[in-house]
Amino acid sequence: MKNRVVRTKIARAIIASVLVLLATTALPGTNGGPDRARATAPGLDKIDHLIFIVQENRSFDHYFGTFPGAHGFPTNAQGQVDVCIPNPFLGHCSSPYHTSSPYNWGGRHNDVHSKIDINNGAMDGFIRSLQDGHGVCWREPDLPSCARYVGPQKQPDVMSYMTGRDIPNYWAYARHYVLADRMFAPSDSWTLPSHLYLVSGWSAACTDPHDPTSCSTDVELKGAAAQFRYGEPPIYAWTDITYLLDKNNVSWRYWVDNRTCIDPPCSFSTIGQTDAAKNPLPGFTDTQAQGYTDNIRHQSEYLTSAAAGKLPSVSWIVPGQNDAEHPKHGSIRNGMSFTTRMINAAMAGPDWNSTAIFLTWDDWGGFYDHVQPPTVDAGGYGIRVPMILISPYAKTGVVDHQTLSLDAFLKLIEDRFLGGQRLDPTTDGRPDSRPVVRENLPLLGDLTSEFDFSQPPRPPYILDPTPFGKKG
Repeated sequence: MKNRVVRTKIARAIIASVLVLLATTALPGTNGGPDRARATAPGLDKIDHLIFIVQENRSFDHYFGTFPGAHGFPTNAQGQVDVCIPNPFLGHCSSPYHTSSPYNWGGRHNDVHSKIDINNGAMDGFIRSLQDGHGVCWREPDLPSCARYVGPQKQPDVMSYMTGRDIPNYWAYARHYVLADRMFAPSDSWTLPSHLYLVSGWSAACTDPHDPTSCSTDVELKGAAAQFRYGEPPIYAWTDITYLLDKNNVSWRYWVDNRTCIDPPCSFSTIGQTDAAKNPLPGFTDTQAQGYTDNIRHQSEYLTSAAAGKLPSVSWIVPGQNDAEHPKHGSIRNGMSFTTRMINAAMAGPDWNSTAIFLTWDDWGGFYDHVQPPTVDAGGYGIRVPMILISPYAKTGVVDHQTLSLDAFLKLIEDRFLGGQRLDPTTDGRPDSRPVVRENLPLLGDLTSEFDFSQPPRPPYILDPTPFGKKG
């Protein structure tokens, strides 16, 4: 029996190597081996601290569809939004509408519903996908309780959009720094797969949590074998970026809500806290083996570290439920306030002149977007989300039209701190069965083009975290 297990693992390893070889040779420009030299962008060494803030569930058109210079809503000759998609509840098409409400209901956001939304590239299924039991407001829009969730022609709020008056800090950052208008979610799915891509470049399920070659692409992650929960043994067998960071003595922190339990075994309500879907690192076998609790820390410590000039090289910041922008869970204004406080802390600290902050959203949350996402592999990409670069070396008032995804964050980390080494099973010393090294896809843009390292560092741009008052 033991020999059979050994033979099975050897076979899996061989299959994984063949898959990787096929994937990399089929795609021009992918990694050619461990000795391949990658030229670091001139000036990138001025950035000693990379911070990635990941909010929840907003499409690009929902937040920036009317932003000047961006690839926003299609418009007619009069400059008016020119979109109307089928609305089976009303029997006619419905158009996007402006809302100032900080409360939204959103729509289904998983692999099944994204396919309905995209509709083979027509991008017109966002209302139709609501038929699958998602609330009553779309079927009974006249209910008094539905007033905040429907538009003036009784459109569901997946068709809503906001402007600079409604999310002023986000638009201010976009005007002052760099807004990316082709940032795609890494998969056509929900929070957990996106955060797995954020830290590892893959979302998968594994039959053996100790065998990295036993994993296969999975962006649904519905079963108990695919979703890690705090206090349980790790289930993600493939390699995440912290393996390479630790191997190369690069400091990192994953900053979570102060009330999050990070030392299993433990259990808690997720309301107001960072749940495991947004903090998947404890579920990785390699991370647990390395001892992750020293690096997964509370956000109060982030504020202290920023003030003391002791930020790590790489930081990820994920909000708890009260501070996230996930529809139904709270106010957009709370989320914007949280994000602004995190950014202000970095700007006010001694490390600002060597920092780059990337603000993005993990998935589209069911909200309308008109741009068809490209297909790069079985996992994605997903529907468009906003992304903003904030840095003293960021270009001023630029809209970046490159095709990007969370893979670009990994690529930047690897280029800045790992000498261009990739999460590549053929070179990273820990083979897994990922079908392709996404950081090397020719389609993927280069975030270093959003910087101007020839300019003197720009001063902090401190914003009021509560532009609408303390009550949000």
